[in-house]
Amino acid sequence: MAQVELRHLRYLLAVAEQGNFTRAAEELHISQPTLSQQIKQLEKTLGVQLLDRSGRTVRLTDAGAVYTDRARRALRDLAAAERAVHDVQDLSRGQLRLGVTPTFIAYLVGPLAAELHSRHPGIDLTLTEATQDRIEAALLADDLDLGIAFAGDHLPGLAGTPLFTETLALVAGTERARAMPDPLPVKALKDKQLALLTGDFATRGHIDEYFARHRSTPRISVEANSIQALTEIVQRTDLVTVLPDALTHDHPHLAPVPLDPPLPTRTVTLLHREGAYQSVAAHAFTRITRDLVRSRGYTPPR
Repeated sequence: MAQVELRHLRYLLAVAEQGNFTRAAEELHISQPTLSQQIKQLEKTLGVQLLDRSGRTVRLTDAGAVYTDRARRALRDLAAAERAVHDVQDLSRGQLRLGVTPTFIAYLVGPLAAELHSRHPGIDLTLTEATQDRIEAALLADDLDLGIAFAGDHLPGLAGTPLFTETLALVAGTERARAMPDPLPVKALKDKQLALLTGDFATRGHIDEYFARHRSTPRISVEANSIQALTEIVQRTDLVTVLPDALTHDHPHLAPVPLDPPLPTRTVTLLHREGAYQSVAAHAFTRITRDLVRSRGYTPPR
């Protein structure tokens, strides 16, 4: 009986994900007849029908669903094994796949990447900016090695190492910040115009909850889905925003203004998949991250 080969598993997963032989063949860069023949060969080898071809969309049979779940795990574990074999203990080369939520792009990723490159120039960094739920899904699928996100209820199978406590603050241009009381009563915001992140950001949800809790309704004049856009606007206008106060460390034209009562805090966490192989590069990055947050004086996790 013919043996199942890795290509059979990849072909089956492609058809299952696309629900269509034509699209799957295009993705795999093979002809549709070749793909169909290979799937039939796999079904003959296993002695069971894996795909239901009777409808407009190709669907997995019950047996196919069970088999693809195990096939996906097998390919993931094989990829991890290959990385382990090629892992270099002296860090002269290596690869790290890192996912971060958007706010960390503004103040944390740059210093971390610079430190990683300075200490270990042979490590290639692949950086992905995504929402926390997508980062967690990618970690479980072995598409990422590490993720920087926030503490909370994570998907089963993930573990986190607390890094520091992120504090939100009112952020204004330096001169404008000097003219404000320290701390600024939240009620005083009713006379100010704000530029805030859009509702796509988890940070905006924390901000809105804070204002609602303290019955403050400032005028929101600008909404943007880019932190860089907000910092540019605040530097050049009399508008203020709400962002992590750590962001001002690398922006000499911006300054944090504490509010009374204080804005909410969040614990920043380094996420990884439980039981997954951790490369030497991943361990090195973890050490670099801990060193950097200490050297920058970020508030320890609570």
